[in-house]
Amino acid sequence: MRKLPILCVLVAATAVAGEVGPLPATPKRPAVTDYDGVKVSEDYRWLEDSKNAEVTAWSEAQNQRARAFLAALPSVPQIHARVAALMKSRSPMWYELEWRGGQLFAMKNQPPKQQPFLVVRASANATDERVLLDPMTLDPSGHTAIDWYQPSLDGKRVAVSLSKNGSERGDVHIYEVATGKPLADVIEHAQNGTAGGSVAFTADGTGIYYTRYPRGNERPAGEDEFWQQVWFHKLGTPASADTYSLGKELPRIAEIVLEQTDDGAVMLANVSNGDGGEHEFFLHQHGKWTQLSKFADQLVRGHLGVGQDHSLYLVSIAGAPKGKILRLPLATPTLARAKTIVPEGAGAIQGLTPTATRLWVSELDGGPSRLRTFALDGSNGKLEPTPPVSAVGSGVRLDGDDVLVAVRQYVAPAAWFHLSPTTKAPEKTALAETSTADFSDVEITRDLATSKDGTKIPFTLIRKRSVKQTGNNPTLLTGYGGFGISLSPGFNPTSLVWLEQGGVIAIANLRGGGEFGDAWHKAGMLTQKQHVFDDFIAVAEKLEKDKWTSSKRLAIQGGSNGGLLMGAVTTQRPELFGAVVTHVGLYDMMRSELSPNGAFITTEYGSTKDPEQRKALLAYSPYHHVVDGAAYPPMLFTTGANDPRVAPWHSRKMVARMQAATAANKTAAPILLRTNAKAGHGIGSSLDDRIDEASDVYAFIFSMLGVAYGPVPPRG
Repeated sequence: MRKLPILCVLVAATAVAGEVGPLPATPKRPAVTDYDGVKVSEDYRWLEDSKNAEVTAWSEAQNQRARAFLAALPSVPQIHARVAALMKSRSPMWYELEWRGGQLFAMKNQPPKQQPFLVVRASANATDERVLLDPMTLDPSGHTAIDWYQPSLDGKRVAVSLSKNGSERGDVHIYEVATGKPLADVIEHAQNGTAGGSVAFTADGTGIYYTRYPRGNERPAGEDEFWQQVWFHKLGTPASADTYSLGKELPRIAEIVLEQTDDGAVMLANVSNGDGGEHEFFLHQHGKWTQLSKFADQLVRGHLGVGQDHSLYLVSIAGAPKGKILRLPLATPTLARAKTIVPEGAGAIQGLTPTATRLWVSELDGGPSRLRTFALDGSNGKLEPTPPVSAVGSGVRLDGDDVLVAVRQYVAPAAWFHLSPTTKAPEKTALAETSTADFSDVEITRDLATSKDGTKIPFTLIRKRSVKQTGNNPTLLTGYGGFGISLSPGFNPTSLVWLEQGGVIAIANLRGGGEFGDAWHKAGMLTQKQHVFDDFIAVAEKLEKDKWTSSKRLAIQGGSNGGLLMGAVTTQRPELFGAVVTHVGLYDMMRSELSPNGAFITTEYGSTKDPEQRKALLAYSPYHHVVDGAAYPPMLFTTGANDPRVAPWHSRKMVARMQAATAANKTAAPILLRTNAKAGHGIGSSLDDRIDEASDVYAFIFSMLGVAYGPVPPRG
């Protein structure tokens, strides 16, 4: 591989930054909550009220203070230009593919366009491609986004959820595929953050089953708007005529995904019990719903057979934490008749795609994944060829047994490959991304750290080959560790901004994720959540022990549940880190469940109503463990004013508490709050907003770690 020199200039590990402006006035207004005799006090509960003018003014003052500080950092224009060049010069990329009616639908991201858009094409290798819906034509500001889409079974119509300003509160619109013209039908509030949304067309395409949140007097007394149900809409009729189908008997934190057979005769509803990983399944046949399984049955995935294969394929973790595959005839859909066809193996089952005569199964192994295929009865298992240290899906079904599979790597752009049982090697399609980012002299290795309880924690190291273990390399460590979500390989061209300056990137695969299956997830949830923080701390200590870096040169970054991770490890071990960037995080774990989305995450974190869970929550809740006078590293908090998943008051309260704790120290590191008024959890943000935030983050970390940003020489 080609090796090109990169200029890198490092300076001593002392922060180089401008003056931090004065803190906005933040009054303390004590509030006390009594949890069965355990009294928990705080001073900043008043910051929870987003509609209060005083809170709005305080948030804007904090934002202006942060923006002024960030704008004055060294090399901001050069960093912004480099980030913009890498993100805007990125070639088109396609995702969320769907094959319907002999045509391929896909979402397409094509910088410098502000938002991804929906396209249709004859095949993956077709030279023609037609834009079906570009949200920029609806909103030139770039703040309207496509949440998801679903074609009809014949591919003649498509339902699209559209939301604004990162709210993820989407209305469903129906479009004719041939002309791109919208129908008059609009389904309001079919989509929301976390619970999401879903649509299934009838066999003739004249009606849709859709998820919806109760409206007006449909909402039982005491219930909020986030109770998801399934309703039916006949196209061309008023929404007031829609009829209820499923959901009143489900938990109030149900999240529903619909799937159909190709002929529309059978519909499957996958119902999640909030975000903790529990599922139950319902079948719709012959005009009625039948419950197939309950949460206690431990089924986590389900997919309907194709064509003449009248079967349902289920992934079960009952007695098999990494997953086993069951097959159930639709003619006799009782769980007792399900037969195990693929027993638990070495990899954790991540995805399953049935085709005419094969099952395509993606498996995780600590973060990277692989692809295996089986006959429909589970026989003739075969490992498909895919690159090492990569992420592969279970495939998008085409005709017969052919699939399109996305392959993602850390240092190579993503590409879709055509796989077929009749060919020996995957065929790279025209749906392949390219990038001007040159990673040819970058090396990737995997390593292990030992957590507090002896558990081995894998992590990935990414750096230029010229970087040596000097103990002084600027290093950026990230992690997540929650909801069974795995940190798998993926291409991010802006990581080159860090690597070009001699930086090291470390990605930790923590418990709480799904990297090794259900047991790995459960070891980092509910009362076991402290394991996640211990794992991350162990990786940080390993990086210093192996002389990749030192605490003053180690920055950490995480978002959402990863933002909780940042808050917890910073309050537990502040001396380990030289800078912290935390995005849209949770910090007050004692009141998190009271936010609109909070109930959905109690199945992952726990509830204060349960004494043992309450004890665990209070033991690590970052907001409650800020210590007056402690020396905290520089911290940049980012949030979106319209976040439907993590209430922005988490960031406001945590920043207020940390600023108060360090206010008496005139040399204390900056604690900054950056709020985007036209964003939410990051989903649906415009390209320009993403470039601006990434530039601010890099400028902050470079400065706080004492890295002087050096010019990047031209290629060639």
